[in-house]
Amino acid sequence: MKELLIKNRNFASLFFGRLVTNMGDSIYYVAAMWLVYELGGSAFYTGLAGFLTLIPGTLQFLVGPLVDRWQIQKMLVRTQIIQAILVMLIPLAHFMGYLTVSFILIIMPIISALNQFTYPGQAAILPRIVKKDQLVKSNSLFSFAFQGVDLAFNALAGILITLVGAITLYMVDVVTFIAAAILFSFLKVKSETKSKEKQTVGVALAEYKKDLIEGFTIVFKSHLAKFLLGSIVANFAIGSIYAILPAFADHRGGSELYGLYLAAISGGALIGALGASWLERYPLGKLTIVLFFLGGTTWMISGFIPMNSLSILLFGLSWIPIGATNVIIGAALQSIVPQHLLGRIFSVTSSLGAMAMPFGSLIGGYLAGIFTSTSVYIGSAGGILFISLVWILNKTLRSLPHTSKLNPEEVGLADESVTTLS
Repeated sequence: MKELLIKNRNFASLFFGRLVTNMGDSIYYVAAMWLVYELGGSAFYTGLAGFLTLIPGTLQFLVGPLVDRWQIQKMLVRTQIIQAILVMLIPLAHFMGYLTVSFILIIMPIISALNQFTYPGQAAILPRIVKKDQLVKSNSLFSFAFQGVDLAFNALAGILITLVGAITLYMVDVVTFIAAAILFSFLKVKSETKSKEKQTVGVALAEYKKDLIEGFTIVFKSHLAKFLLGSIVANFAIGSIYAILPAFADHRGGSELYGLYLAAISGGALIGALGASWLERYPLGKLTIVLFFLGGTTWMISGFIPMNSLSILLFGLSWIPIGATNVIIGAALQSIVPQHLLGRIFSVTSSLGAMAMPFGSLIGGYLAGIFTSTSVYIGSAGGILFISLVWILNKTLRSLPHTSKLNPEEVGLADESVTTLS
């Protein structure tokens, strides 16, 4: 990993840019959700905020063809600058006396929409700047950038909200997004798309539509679609937990606990990501079944335990399977999917997998008002257990070998129509 950061300047620019922008994302999310909870006064508003923030993720498939055709470095820089401008509007509205919960609910989904370019952009550019045998290590390192920063800054943001207030944290966000834009500007990657003559709007839209259809066709003609069933139910549960967590933490102690529960999510996912290189030696099918069964069980138990420290610890452990399998499956797909299709494949699978999250957030917030946030918290563990059940019942999934032996045939990507698409 040290070799990647020291000798590969493109990787270092992408990695540190992602590290800094994740700092901004973590601080922004905690500040925004807590501010919505304070201004709205109930879990319904945090559920609505979660719904609006997660909705753009379901449309990430629209980004895929653009990522495959645009210059990724310029795209990353511009999205960071626009996010900095949007975040700055919230402190300005506060100082001018115009800040309302409605204003924040408008800004949040716009910022979230801009974030949809980052992940498929990173997924598409990474195979161009590292060797094939470095992909698992590279993805582990990026998961560290994502989850490690979340671990530190989610907990820190929860404490800082109490000390300095959410508005001050928004001003810090502006700096992080500008810094990330500067780091991304150092990327020097040759585009793999062929240079083309200037196109009319009609021709450009026709090609975009063609690329979009190809992305969905590849996913549904392969076994990748089978991965999505459990993912949809799990993401519904994850959406609900993010919505009710402010109320759940407030019931148990306050904003400090909210930050700590969010940090537990990041910590568990980080441990899983860092352990992915070790776990990838086991058959992917059996590994997924065991990990998600243990994860769902510890999540459920954490909701019943009155001791906050132990509850947070068990909740964090339940996120280890998510962090590990995200890295292992992501790296496997990067190694077997043709590079010119990566943006489309990753954006389509991400969109379909995330489709249930905003509805989970909205319904979770609503149910917390009818029952309790604790009931929704415990019930959400069923979504993690469902993944284990799906993989047990599906022969293709439970029979998947370890990733070093995984090939296009194993996931139904060996069809000639898939490998020759351009």
